[in-house]
Amino acid sequence: MNWKRSLALLVADFGPKITIKIVECLREDIYAGKLKSGSEIKDALKRSVLELLTTKGTKTELQLGFRKPAVIMIVGVNGGGKTTSLGKLAHRLKKEGAKILMAAGDTFRAAASDQLEIWAERTGCEIVVAEKEKAKASSVLSQAVKRGKQGGFDVVLCDTSGRLHTNYGLMEELIACKNAVGKVVAGAPNEILLVLDGTTGLNMLPQAREFNEVVGITGLILTKLDGSARGGCVVSVVDELGIPVKFVGVGEGVEDLQPFDAEAFVSAVFS
Repeated sequence: MNWKRSLALLVADFGPKITIKIVECLREDIYAGKLKSGSEIKDALKRSVLELLTTKGTKTELQLGFRKPAVIMIVGVNGGGKTTSLGKLAHRLKKEGAKILMAAGDTFRAAASDQLEIWAERTGCEIVVAEKEKAKASSVLSQAVKRGKQGGFDVVLCDTSGRLHTNYGLMEELIACKNAVGKVVAGAPNEILLVLDGTTGLNMLPQAREFNEVVGITGLILTKLDGSARGGCVVSVVDELGIPVKFVGVGEGVEDLQPFDAEAFVSAVFS
């Protein structure tokens, strides 16, 4: 791989702004002849991307605090894999010994509660669903966190409806959801995780900007990396917003949500 092909990969997966930033870091070594072969330049690019991910995207582990229950909200656009990611995360946390309660806060999609109930059964977790049709999502999540508090649950995982980041009304509803759980447990939610579809390319960045501005994203879940998608644009998100990637989804099985490994990710991007 020569350096022009490396740059083409960066532009395609990462976007031009971050590509220029990375290349500027290597410019002197390239012009001075310190980086000559394609493999040398490729290794230098990998080191540069890895350093960016590790210095800008710190706190890759979940920050659940000391109050119980800890509350995690899962947010994102339609079809990104929020409910599936929530189910896999429930499985992971339960294996670690946590008592998990799921909250079906997606009150728009007809099959959303059914899908989450399947995950609850699959993982052996309890679940709170809307008691009536067209219930407010904030009400469902508030009810779930109250039950979590009373029932001695360690973590409440809150699903939310998929929404375009450009839809003002739905984004306002997300604020109501965040405020509702905060009224039940001080400091909640502990984490607001944005699910980003690894196949969406440069659309990741505007999505992350808007969700972060509205509710304050604490971490990213990068999904659908089991195919040809590299998900390189998430590097631009980490660089611009300083939000760490916490998990990656690499398949459909319950075990296929893995803690983010920056070194393995960079190797996969440049494979």
